Amino acid sequence: MRKTNTADVAGEQPHVQVDDVLDGIRTTAYRWDFGSDRIDWAKNAATVLGDVDIGVLRRGRAFALHIDPKHAAERYDGVTGRAKAAPNASHAYALQYRFLPNGRRGKAALWVEERGVCTTDDRGEPVQAQGTLRVIGDRRQRARPQGAPGDQDSARLSNRAELTGTLAKLLSSRGGRAEKGAFLLVGVNDLTCINETYGYEVGDEVIAIVGQRLATAVRGRDCLGRFSSNKFGIVLHGCVANEVVAVARRMIAAVERDVASTSAGSIAATVFVGAVLIPNDANTTQDAIGRALQAIDMARVSPRERFYCYDPSAPREAERKRNIAIADEVIRALNDRRIMVALQPVVTAGGHDPEFYECLLRLRLPDGSVLDASEFVPVAEKLGLSKLIDHRALELVVDILRATPDRKLALNVSALSTTEGHWIEALEALTGKDRRLTKRLIVEITESAAISDMEATAAFVSALKRAGCKVALDDFGAGYASFRSLRNLGVDMVKIDGSFIENLGQDAKDETLVQSLVELAHRFGLATVGEWVRDERSVAFLEKAGVSYLQGDFFGAPELHEDQTADTEKSAS
Repeated sequence: MRKTNTADVAGEQPHVQVDDVLDGIRTTAYRWDFGSDRIDWAKNAATVLGDVDIGVLRRGRAFALHIDPKHAAERYDGVTGRAKAAPNASHAYALQYRFLPNGRRGKAALWVEERGVCTTDDRGEPVQAQGTLRVIGDRRQRARPQGAPGDQDSARLSNRAELTGTLAKLLSSRGGRAEKGAFLLVGVNDLTCINETYGYEVGDEVIAIVGQRLATAVRGRDCLGRFSSNKFGIVLHGCVANEVVAVARRMIAAVERDVASTSAGSIAATVFVGAVLIPNDANTTQDAIGRALQAIDMARVSPRERFYCYDPSAPREAERKRNIAIADEVIRALNDRRIMVALQPVVTAGGHDPEFYECLLRLRLPDGSVLDASEFVPVAEKLGLSKLIDHRALELVVDILRATPDRKLALNVSALSTTEGHWIEALEALTGKDRRLTKRLIVEITESAAISDMEATAAFVSALKRAGCKVALDDFGAGYASFRSLRNLGVDMVKIDGSFIENLGQDAKDETLVQSLVELAHRFGLATVGEWVRDERSVAFLEKAGVSYLQGDFFGAPELHEDQTADTEKSAS
């Protein structure tokens, strides 16, 4: 008797062959166990993913080596949900990235879309992920909205080397007098927010769409190119000031004429533009780029205009030269061991006995005068020198801890050092992991720095506490994120921002705020420090409010550490 095929039954349709459907849409499936790092693939995986040896991709780590390095970390974070993953939950993900069938040394590449669900354990750690991978081809073609320029416009995007080369040619033009023109920088607004909300792949799509639209606004002689991750550069030839303004307006309008159609839906893309006139306000490539960056910073903080043309005003130019001079002096002082610390006592409330000393940075100039930290640290941070200063300050503090076994010290660390592991490594190397030293060290981090990258700061705090240090949150209340900071960071102490304390007795609002901050800290079981204490009235108010410690000139101004001062003078003689 012949077997009856489902299709032979009147009124019924044949069963769908799932494998055929997956092959037809270039899609495969997988299950990834995080405990063993094993990936089980569907039968068609090798074919769909470019005839790869699927045996090589049986481990999550091996698969990661076949992802573009720019996307690998983001892909893992997207699948697992990063630190946002909830315990005992299922996290859905949808990602797009560049897959390399032959590994990172090969030339073949495919754009893939990955969708699935990741489950977590009771600690929020990933347990298993299962999903699909679909080959979607060239992302640039997919991301282009209807009516956007085609490949001929994309081809007009130069890289940074070509862009700066064109700028150099404009600056070096001859023929009696230099050709008039301009250099513009165009930045994509709110890109960080777009990346965090929709993912970095969608952010890249927005950048690509902005570039395509800018290409419609430049003239044939002009050069448009990528300047950095979120900025485009344009070299304008034969332009005077009013024409530069018109071009900038045209570019803003071209980008914002319609929403950007992305894989995550429609997103409103906006830009801001900074310009510098050539040769009026820049004679070298370095000057043109530097002044265009200054201009775009001004445009960013001008939400109404979103355009700014560099103005070579005397005060701004003087400030720029002063900053350069300060940076040079900081570097020389680091080399000459002229960076020092001054110690200011932090006393107990009520008894007023010194509990610990804060180490405040000072810079001794060659003529013997001393600069306060406020005169050089902000410039150093702006110009990327803060890590060098942090390392030198740590050396000095560890030396004092060794020389004074009964003294406790507090040291402020810059935001840049809190987001990298080098400072912790230096601490371990300098102290030899000796807890007799680290247990007497309080590391201060500012609240504003903490909230700029809460995840990295929390990891930094955890590392400090493992090393034996205590951690204080400085400028507490100034960052406008106090509840979140206290909940997530796990610090031991908060230092109430001095700007709220200096007017105690004169401003009722400050008194209310300080009282609230102290109560908040106490609810979290944290010690509190009142900074900038200058008179008995402030002392009385703070002690009544319940602060743990007091600091300010009323109890002693910062004094240079004597041993260090003597060593410096000896080495200079």
